[in-house]
Amino acid sequence: MQQAQRPRRSILYMPGSNPRALAKGRSLPADGLILDLEDAVAVDAKEEGRRTIARTLEDRSAYGRRELVVRVNGLETKWGRADLTGMARAGADAILLPKVESAEQVDQAAGVLDGAGSAADLPIWCMIETPRGVLRVEEIADHPRVACLVMGTSDLTKDLRARHTADRAPMLPSLAFCLLAARAAGIDIVDGVHLDLDDAEGFARSCRQGRDLGFDGKTLIHPAQIGPANTVFGPSAGEIDLARRQIAAFAEAEAEGRGVAVLDGRIVENLHVETARATLALAEVIASRAAQ
Repeated sequence: MQQAQRPRRSILYMPGSNPRALAKGRSLPADGLILDLEDAVAVDAKEEGRRTIARTLEDRSAYGRRELVVRVNGLETKWGRADLTGMARAGADAILLPKVESAEQVDQAAGVLDGAGSAADLPIWCMIETPRGVLRVEEIADHPRVACLVMGTSDLTKDLRARHTADRAPMLPSLAFCLLAARAAGIDIVDGVHLDLDDAEGFARSCRQGRDLGFDGKTLIHPAQIGPANTVFGPSAGEIDLARRQIAAFAEAEAEGRGVAVLDGRIVENLHVETARATLALAEVIASRAAQ
C-alpha cells in the first residue's frame, strides 16, 4: 500500500484504558500515537479500554494531524474480534495487529474489519515481533492493506533467546531483513522501543542506528523520547541545505547537457536528486505541522 509521504519519526504507545494519558496526547509533539489495547491494558480492563479509545476517537480533531493508530489484541485471543469490530468505524487512521506471522492473518483481520463496516482502505499496520514473522515478512509487507511495519524488538529478543546489547547486534539481521521487505513493498517501517528510560545516550544511539539503517522513525514508551526521535529521524538543517544545492547543481548540469553534476567534490546523479527531493518534501510537511 503506497501512500503520500507523512512523518513517522516518533510513534508513542499510550495505554488505551487511561483517559488522562490519552488526553495528554493532544499536546505532545509526536507524529503518531498508538492507542494500545494489548500489552498496556490489563486483562480486566480490556473492554473499558475499548470504550475509552472509542470515546477518544470521537474527538479526532483535537489531535490535529497526529496519526492515531489502535493496537488491537490478536484474533487468537478472546478480545481480538471485539477489538476489530469496535474499532472498524471508530475513526482511527490505522489498525495495528500484534505478532503477525503471515499474510493470512492480515486477511482474517481485514475480513473482520470489512464485515464491521470499516472503510475499504483503512490501513493495517503489522508488528513483526517473532522469528516466524521475520521469516515471512515479505508476504506480510506485500499485502495490499498493509501500510507500515512496526518492529517488536522486545518480544523478538526474547524469542531469539538473544541479549539486549548496546549495539543491538543480535537484532541487526532481523531489522535489515524487515527493512528490505518494507522498501520492496513501498511502505514505511518504524523501529522498536528502547526500554531503559534512564539511558538517554543509549536511546539516542539506537535512534541514530535506526536512521542509518533506513527506518522512518521509532516507537516510543515515554513522552521524553519524542524530541530526540524527532531530531534524529527528521532532516537536519545541513541535510536540507545540501538537498537544495544538489537539486540546483543537477539542474544546472542538465541545462548544460551533462548527465551528472559535481558538488563539494562529490558526484550528483539523478538518484541523489530523487533523495534530495524526498528530503525537502518531508521537511516541508514537518515545518507545516510545527507552524500550526
